[in-house]
Amino acid sequence: MLHGPAAMGEPWQPQPQQQRLPGLGNASEPSAWPSAAGGPGTAAPGGGGAGPGAGAGPGAGGAVSPWDIALCATGTAVAGENALVLAVLFYTPSLRAPMFLLIGSLALADLLAGLGLVANFAVRYLLRPPSEAAELGAAGLLLAAFSASVCSLLAITVDRYLSLYNALTYHSERTLGFTCAMVLLMWLLCLGVGLLPLLGWNCLRDQSACSILRPVTKDNAAVLAVTFLLLFALMMQLYLQICKIAFRHAQQIAVQHQFIATAQATSTRKGLSTLSLILGTFALCWIPFAIYSLVADSTYPAVYTYSLALPATCNSLINPIIYAFRNPDIQKSLWLACCGCVPATFSARPRTSSDV
Repeated sequence: MLHGPAAMGEPWQPQPQQQRLPGLGNASEPSAWPSAAGGPGTAAPGGGGAGPGAGAGPGAGGAVSPWDIALCATGTAVAGENALVLAVLFYTPSLRAPMFLLIGSLALADLLAGLGLVANFAVRYLLRPPSEAAELGAAGLLLAAFSASVCSLLAITVDRYLSLYNALTYHSERTLGFTCAMVLLMWLLCLGVGLLPLLGWNCLRDQSACSILRPVTKDNAAVLAVTFLLLFALMMQLYLQICKIAFRHAQQIAVQHQFIATAQATSTRKGLSTLSLILGTFALCWIPFAIYSLVADSTYPAVYTYSLALPATCNSLINPIIYAFRNPDIQKSLWLACCGCVPATFSARPRTSSDV
């Protein structure tokens, strides 16, 4: 005997299968810096099958990478710190010397780098559907920002070298207008580097040519890494010359035993220690990542790229801390901005060309 709908003459229909879970469909994989889509088996960040209205980004069907969260948080902190440095420099009329203009250039570069990290996170997880123009624009922003950061550090090193090598004529030769022109030229060059992905120097049409920094190609990533290593070698060479000049000055000061000379020696030692801290931190943060960019490609596990890229981005987090806590003028401005007073422990000595 038939039971159910068939017994009443209704056609039999098969029972529907279990509903497919969201997030298991074919998801498009947007790029980011660094490339989390490096090797085989890397899960796509976006969740397909959720459909519009189910939530923006991977939260609808996929998980957000903890590495990307860490990079975004680092970028936010970097942007906040360097925005504070720029505000202090902008609203303090006494901080108009060429050396502070170079510090401002470095702070601006690090600020844009932090914003670039946040923009990459937004493009990767919030922009649906993914846009190639937004992806290339975010990658270009990071390239320009980090290039400007490296060049600003090189400019600070050159400035310290000239302040010691040409101590008598430094203030007359290194005018504010000349420094502004050099900084502007440097930024135009770095912005040109940032435009390269948008001008076709990318691997969006050939995924096999991608480097660990998608959408930058392997060849272009190698060129950037070699250029970085050469610039760092130049910075180290200048630093060695600065040390030689400082030691020679120290010997002369030991003979003279004058108060002014002693003050200059103290300023020189402080500048050298600050410069050593900046370059040492820069080397520890960036050299491992630069070397890895030379030998690795997009088939390497993404965790290696993330574990080296995160310390590299932290260099932009450390730079403003060095300036805020070691430069007396910036410290005084911060105290005035925060509490309206300056602690009595601050030295009243005038600023010299050896301070950083």
